[in-house]
Amino acid sequence: MTTALTPSSLWQDEEDRRTAQAIRAHGTRNEYVFGDLPKREAPFAYTIGLFGLGHPELLVFGLDPRTSSLLLDDVAARVRGGDDLRAGQVLSFAGWRHRVAVEAVPNPGEIVFAANRYYDRADDHSVPVFQLTYDDRDGRFPWDDHYDTAAWLQPRPGTFHA
Repeated sequence: MTTALTPSSLWQDEEDRRTAQAIRAHGTRNEYVFGDLPKREAPFAYTIGLFGLGHPELLVFGLDPRTSSLLLDDVAARVRGGDDLRAGQVLSFAGWRHRVAVEAVPNPGEIVFAANRYYDRADDHSVPVFQLTYDDRDGRFPWDDHYDTAAWLQPRPGTFHA
């Protein structure tokens, strides 16, 4: 039996090659998905590559591509350097005023499609994911009283489906 190559399968093969090259060169690849802010659909970004180290991938919502990449790259470098993140941990950053809380994502198979494709995982057996939830300008997290929900678009873990 011969499998026909379609434009879609050729594109996916090339995407897989680019992902593998990025992971070899940098340790991870970041996948950015643009949102639709007028519809209150958050942009999000996540890593591909940490699962290969036995660690959950990382996910962040509501940031521009550059800030998302800087945040994901910083935290991924910590993981590659030996840090083993855990849910409930709070991280600080030099040069960025925000802190992030590490939260387990109960439905990663509904979000990280490119990571699951790369690792050949079915969505119902998804790679695990930690959401990096950042505080608002006043240092409050979404579970704190008076958190600025108008300015910060971050769905709670388990409530978002891509």
